[in-house]
Amino acid sequence: MIKAPAFEHFVRDFSRLIDKAEHDEQEIRRAGGAMLATLIAKDDWLPEKFTRSHPKYYQQYLLYCDPKERFSVVSFVWGPGQMTPIHNHTVWALIGMLHGAERGERFALGAPGQSMQYLGEDILEPGAVDSVSPTIGDIHRVANAHDDRVSISIHVYGGDIGRIRRHVFDFATGNTKDFISGYSNKVQAPSPAAY
Repeated sequence: MIKAPAFEHFVRDFSRLIDKAEHDEQEIRRAGGAMLATLIAKDDWLPEKFTRSHPKYYQQYLLYCDPKERFSVVSFVWGPGQMTPIHNHTVWALIGMLHGAERGERFALGAPGQSMQYLGEDILEPGAVDSVSPTIGDIHRVANAHDDRVSISIHVYGGDIGRIRRHVFDFATGNTKDFISGYSNKVQAPSPAAY
């Protein structure tokens, strides 16, 4: 685990929240979102090795995974103009903006074989926290809102997101393709993260 008091405090408190709230996703998103907002209010805790961008691909660095895989914490590092495909998560997620900005476009499935529904766009600025979940809307596309600089966000997922089978979507047809994202850093699964 990252040896920074702010991050260690966050992991400890989030673990207690998961113990207490169990399967109360709404409470996890509410209280967990407040915890994430406190963590990202300062940017002096994330080691440089988890802030490195790649010229072609956004980076997804695992920072911590709960030993029971009940949640994971990831830094997303977006190079200028980089974006994801339209995808889902199959678990709840909290997204906190640390540096720069993200543009999130939300989608819903249409009738079988028809195009997806575009539900709108949000810009996440530093200090802001958003959430997604199958219960409130889980399909989106995320991009660095800047074409000239790196953006970094911290994500918390309701599972070990790098090992969860998810889907990417074709906007025109709604057709899906399975994928497992993995991580940009070397991770020994399934042990807890200590990177």
